[in-house]
Amino acid sequence: MTEARVIPIRGERGPARAARGEEQVRPAAVPPVPETDDAEDQPAWEAALEQALDFLRRRLAGDYQVDDFGFDAELTDAMVLPALRPLYKRWFRVETIGTHHIPETGGALLVANHSGTLPLDAVMTTVAVHDDHPAHRHLRLLGADLMFRLPVSGSLARKSGATLACNPDAERLMSSGEVVAVFPEGFKGIGKPFRDRYKLQRFGRGGFVSAALRTGVPIIPCSIVGAEEIYPKIGDLAPLARLFGAPYFPITPTFPLLGPAGLIPLPSKWYIEFGEPIPTDRHSPADADDPMLVFNLTDQVRETIQHTLYRLLSQRRNVFLG
Repeated sequence: MTEARVIPIRGERGPARAARGEEQVRPAAVPPVPETDDAEDQPAWEAALEQALDFLRRRLAGDYQVDDFGFDAELTDAMVLPALRPLYKRWFRVETIGTHHIPETGGALLVANHSGTLPLDAVMTTVAVHDDHPAHRHLRLLGADLMFRLPVSGSLARKSGATLACNPDAERLMSSGEVVAVFPEGFKGIGKPFRDRYKLQRFGRGGFVSAALRTGVPIIPCSIVGAEEIYPKIGDLAPLARLFGAPYFPITPTFPLLGPAGLIPLPSKWYIEFGEPIPTDRHSPADADDPMLVFNLTDQVRETIQHTLYRLLSQRRNVFLG
């Protein structure tokens, strides 16, 4: 009797063959061919170099824009802000509070206390508004004429968005939808002795309130803690100040004793709080000429900033650790 042979049927699948005890032979897996992308294969340093060269080419060719005040947004984003970020994030370790009070669009007037012997609080606030605000807005600083008379800092300040602290410029910027910052204490605040730290000086005649009333933009009180300790001013060399045409020539624990090294700021811990906006659109532009209204709003802003400073100071455990 002849033994029957099982002839596998072409097309049988693995389970059918396994049921008869036959060994399955799996085909070798073919690795998928990866899709190539020149942009992904390019090393990061090459991409950065290309961007830098393209930026340099456009700068040399004059292929960039500045506004009527000399503000160069591309230069600010590519060079100025990156240079300030290590100081902001690593040295002062700035923490911001209430950035949502700054509108995402439209004009606003930010009013802040001023301190620190050198105006680092102004540039740190500029970084805070750009980096910590959801809309990454540029802050347009209003500065004293002395800053614009200096050969290097004056030109750099213009390109970074600063302009002279006068009502016409401020009103024009706010009317065009910019966030403008003013430090109404001026040199009285930034150059006060260390013993008077966090005590607000006089706010002037309230010109910033008049500008806000004429343009109908909200006023945002801003309180900065930490800047008072970067250069503790313990003295003033008035003769040298007059010689250089400066409002003061400070003496600190490290300057001029340590020479140029004394210009390195102490690494205090900073807090910047943006308070609730004070609306001005409920008033008419003509109210900007009402001295009593201007005085009351100026006093309201000043008191808000002062109380916020006291609150932040009461919550701070250590000058350098926060």
